[in-house]
Amino acid sequence: MLAVALATQAVGLLVIGTVLELHPEAFSAVSLGWGALAGLAGAAGVSLLYHALSIGRMGVVSPVTALLAAAVPVIFGIATGERPSPLVYCGLVLAAVAIVAISASFDSSGEREYSTAGLREAVLSGIAFGAFFTLLGMTREGAPLFALLGSRLASVGLLGSIVFATRTSIRAKGALWILVLGGALDMGANILYLLAARIDGLAISAVLTSLYPASTVLLAAIVLRERLSRIQWAGVLFALVAVAMIAAG
Repeated sequence: MLAVALATQAVGLLVIGTVLELHPEAFSAVSLGWGALAGLAGAAGVSLLYHALSIGRMGVVSPVTALLAAAVPVIFGIATGERPSPLVYCGLVLAAVAIVAISASFDSSGEREYSTAGLREAVLSGIAFGAFFTLLGMTREGAPLFALLGSRLASVGLLGSIVFATRTSIRAKGALWILVLGGALDMGANILYLLAARIDGLAISAVLTSLYPASTVLLAAIVLRERLSRIQWAGVLFALVAVAMIAAG
């Protein structure tokens, strides 16, 4: 899994390098530095998440990680002066409920999964992802492309060091096109996140970004024919309503 993360991050580095070549912006050491810190936090979050999933249950790890990833930027945004409207606050709370519901998973017998295994790693992973969103958002008024470049350089360097130290195989095994697509989409998502943070601030943008499990479960249902539970369908509905409330506010 670390090799997959490294490959997608490397593709993202190529993508942002290409974008900078086509649309050059003024060099900013500050943005590069904030981006590098964000990249280290993101790489740590990915590593901790994979470790948590390897020893714990997805039904615990996924919602804890997603909620904390959203909570950290919200707390930072409000602490630094962002003041969403009451409707937006209600939408943020509903979005948090949606994240937990969408991330719900069940074992082979249909019982709700619950275990404290991997919980500590999930908490640390969520905080790290939250730090990634916050640090990357610090550059929304500066040079965002250089922030993303710094982020990818740092994350590729850290993940590459871990893969080298653990002697992890980096062979794609016929899935190269998936890694390329994943890396490109990941970088595109980061660019859109920075644009959203510039317009709406960290609190709103981070929570909306953390609703990504909705697209995951819907794709799993459509592409992989996986059956969604009632609580997951309810979570998707909550997510749609939350997005509407936040947008209206």
